[in-house]
Amino acid sequence: MKERKSVTSVTAGRYREARKKVKQQILDEFCRTTGYNRSYARLVLRNHGRRITVSADRAVVGDLEQKRQRLRPKVYDAKVSQALVQIWLLLDYLCGKRLVAILPEIVARLEQFGELRLEPDTRQKLLQLSAATADRMLQPERRKHQLRGQARTRPGSLLKHQIPIRTFSEWNEQRPGFVEIDLVAHDGGLAVGDYCQTLDITDVCTGWTEALAVPNKAQVWVFNAIAKARERLPFPLLGIDSDNGSEFINHELLRYCEAQHITFTRARPYRKNDNCYVEQKNYSVVRRTVGYQRFDSAPELRLLNQLYDSLRLYTNFFLPTMKLKRKERLGSQVRKTYEAPQTPYYRLLHSSDISAEDKQKLQDQYQNLNPAALKRRIANLQKQLFALANSKRLAGLTKVLKVRLKQKPLRIKPIQAL
Repeated sequence: MKERKSVTSVTAGRYREARKKVKQQILDEFCRTTGYNRSYARLVLRNHGRRITVSADRAVVGDLEQKRQRLRPKVYDAKVSQALVQIWLLLDYLCGKRLVAILPEIVARLEQFGELRLEPDTRQKLLQLSAATADRMLQPERRKHQLRGQARTRPGSLLKHQIPIRTFSEWNEQRPGFVEIDLVAHDGGLAVGDYCQTLDITDVCTGWTEALAVPNKAQVWVFNAIAKARERLPFPLLGIDSDNGSEFINHELLRYCEAQHITFTRARPYRKNDNCYVEQKNYSVVRRTVGYQRFDSAPELRLLNQLYDSLRLYTNFFLPTMKLKRKERLGSQVRKTYEAPQTPYYRLLHSSDISAEDKQKLQDQYQNLNPAALKRRIANLQKQLFALANSKRLAGLTKVLKVRLKQKPLRIKPIQAL
């Protein structure tokens, strides 16, 4: 860069004083030396070092390497930026559109619990932020906070022909209660022995998500987790859609759904988009929270379920999601229109299919929730979980090293005399 600047300062004056044919030769030589294209090279040579009088007491010297001075004062100062970053970190790094949609509510909630204290001017500026401005202000922080697993689904039995196939294009349920379910494996990249699995349940209409950890993929554990999640759901369970894994495609779950009058469907084999709602939550809720390490012990299973108990409240009550409203194809372009970002909690409150009693229970539960306290509890449980997994891995490596040292002791060659 310094060499380019020195070449530019030497060439600029000669270029402006030369005739047209000579300018072409100078420009060719300058492009070869600096690597600039001809259009940008002409711009640099024309304006570098040029002095322009703006007023009686002000003159500007052209230098394209220098940033333009901002003459207009900043509207959003450091206090606004600091408060925005604090809320952004609390809400798990939301994008600008989702963050701005929840800002008025989350600011009021944090002030209610004494977690946030803002001056009136700072509060007003924070609440008038646009999504683009919020993204621009958060851009330096996003760079500071910059995992992919393998599928462990195995085909089910011949029972599949008794369970109808449902594809993504055919799923058009506009009421809460129809959910997609899937398992997330915590094998750490080594699918050997038993290891914990997370049952992920996502409601298609509202985005309400429940997660429960089970010791392995055995049908009995998965069935018990589905029954437990059904008790937690703030709406009646009307339909279940799963992949073709044997943990779901079994007689026990089929009989249960038939007895409880629950619609049971399955996706097409090897078509993940058929379960796109839950597949999205597998990453945004489960993987972003617990990562890709191996969890296979009883203490880790207990910590996972404690973590999910707080995570369900944090995710469903305080993290807004954007739902696709319609999709249009115009030639080769696809235009998507999204609904305004809302939390699953607010979608349930505005649903006509939820009873007044269930809505009141949700509102009573919401009034006692402190998002900052939930976030601290989640972070503390994450720390315990990762520490346990790391210590277990270190103990395993130490054991392997001891076994290998016993099998083949180190041979140290004697130092030869010079």
